[in-house]
Amino acid sequence: MKQIKAEIIAIGDELLYGQIVDTNSHWISQQLDLKGVKVIRKTTVGDNRADILKAFAEAEVRADLILITGGLGPTQDDLTKPLLAEYFDCPIREFPEAVEAITDFFKRRGREMTPLNILQGHLPSCCTYVPNEVGTAPGMWFERKDSYWMSMPGVPHEMKKLMNDFVLPKLHEIFELPVIYHKVIKTAGIGESWLSDMINDWENALPEHIRLAYLPSLGHVKLRLTVFGENLEKIQQEVEQQIRLVLPRIEKYVYGFDAETLETAIAKLLKNSGKTLALAESCSGGYVSHLITTVAGSSAYFQGSVVPYHNQFKTEILGVSPDTLQKVGAVSEETVQEMAEGVRKLFQSDFGLSSSGIAGPDGGSEEKPVGTVWIAVSNGQETKTKKLQLTQDRMLNIQLTGVALLNMLRIFISKIEE
Repeated sequence: MKQIKAEIIAIGDELLYGQIVDTNSHWISQQLDLKGVKVIRKTTVGDNRADILKAFAEAEVRADLILITGGLGPTQDDLTKPLLAEYFDCPIREFPEAVEAITDFFKRRGREMTPLNILQGHLPSCCTYVPNEVGTAPGMWFERKDSYWMSMPGVPHEMKKLMNDFVLPKLHEIFELPVIYHKVIKTAGIGESWLSDMINDWENALPEHIRLAYLPSLGHVKLRLTVFGENLEKIQQEVEQQIRLVLPRIEKYVYGFDAETLETAIAKLLKNSGKTLALAESCSGGYVSHLITTVAGSSAYFQGSVVPYHNQFKTEILGVSPDTLQKVGAVSEETVQEMAEGVRKLFQSDFGLSSSGIAGPDGGSEEKPVGTVWIAVSNGQETKTKKLQLTQDRMLNIQLTGVALLNMLRIFISKIEE
């Protein structure tokens, strides 16, 4: 079965200037992936005639399906329509049904039309007019040799409507579509290179049609297995077999699969065990509490949190000893230990988590440089602590502390030997 290749072309200076984020290409890629169509390239082009025509020509050589967004407004800087007419060598003419639809659109909304709006119903004569029910810029479908083209507005809800109503159903008419199956293994607490070393022989033994990708992010590494085929059930079984082979090697680092997050993994562990959690966050400033409460139903296990930035409140609210703060300081193993134990008692929870550190960019010393963070978890009988040496970037340090804290709790609850 032939692999169908697609290219996405996003047009507009505003995308290159960073004034608008191109969420369209991301969404389109997801939808095509579900249909078994492989996106081989995404191109962003400014409002420049030569660049747009070059992008069209290059895409036609590479791809079976070319999807274009943007540049369909009624003003002179919107070049997509005239350049498609030029590229396909056909004149622009009035499409009465398009003009009627645009007129009706303005009438329903009680808005006045301009001559420019009427011109939006003038399209390349060689295209198939695709009605845009939620906007004024029509969709345009082109076919030439073995390539298929769709031009859509850059407004996200208009683009999605055209994709769902016309483009995605059309794919089944013109292509024999394969199945693409992805399975993602989520890990935390291990770097990409270390993980690669642990599974190197398994990776080398993977069948040729199963592809492995490493997807590192802040504190996490995702392993994505991808298979193309014709029988979904068969390829799912093949992937599951490979996961059974690799999991024993990396199980202590694995917190979930596919869409699962570290915070949803924590939610599952706490709900299954009937346990509760409270947080004392100094350097992470409530960030971990935010992550915990993004999960629906977190009130079943999350008791509350304290952000005691000043030492006075570490003592008054959490019961941290003034002697501890005087002798070893707020950023210390002893302090986070007392914070974790104190917040657990304060909120009468099963587990207490704590953080204290120097997020930066100021405040570091030779003994405790920026990025020095201590974290702790306590259950009343046992308290675990860990020192982190992070970066010079404040937000990055807060995010990495969040991942480390949640992963520490996961390991603590699961009684995994580090």
